[in-house]
Amino acid sequence: MGAVFSLLYGLLFRSARKYKVVVVGLDNAGKTTALYRLQLGEVVCTTPTVGANVEEVTFQNVRFECWDLGGQHTLRLSWDAYFKETDAVILVVDSTDRLRATLVKLELQRLLESEDLAQAAVLVFANKQDLKDAMSVPELTDALGLQSERQHSWHVQPSCSLTGEGLHDGLAWLVLQVTKGSAQAAALAPRVSAGGYTAVPT
Repeated sequence: MGAVFSLLYGLLFRSARKYKVVVVGLDNAGKTTALYRLQLGEVVCTTPTVGANVEEVTFQNVRFECWDLGGQHTLRLSWDAYFKETDAVILVVDSTDRLRATLVKLELQRLLESEDLAQAAVLVFANKQDLKDAMSVPELTDALGLQSERQHSWHVQPSCSLTGEGLHDGLAWLVLQVTKGSAQAAALAPRVSAGGYTAVPT
């Protein structure tokens, strides 16, 4: 009886945990649109985020506390103030914005070097894949220099914030990362899409 109670308590405790996620990206990448699409399942008219917008998203019985951080230059300087106790990072990239790909790479490198994010998984949404001039996932992965990243688990997921395509596949990968080693992770593993590029620390 005691063992059964302990098991039930453990399951309840795990389900009650909320994982902190910071959602970042340059202005106009589609961060807030993607977040509300995941939360509400519909497109919401948004304005540029000033400071931080906090929303809760529940997916496959896992609760995420998502901190949507403004992407304008002056706001990016303060991103690291929100990194403490973060379990995962979602980087939303405008796949059509080739001119600023180098800037995204520099911001990503700064994230990866943060001690507060040393254990955080990194999910990259290659957003706006519905547009014909969008960079492919391999092209964006190369532009961000992710192939040489060995310290963080990362995944690049093609997506479209407006239609929701790819968003759940990316979040499914994130669930596996934050619940790694649990029975829940093993049960969910077959549901993760093979789309995108993935790497784990070596």
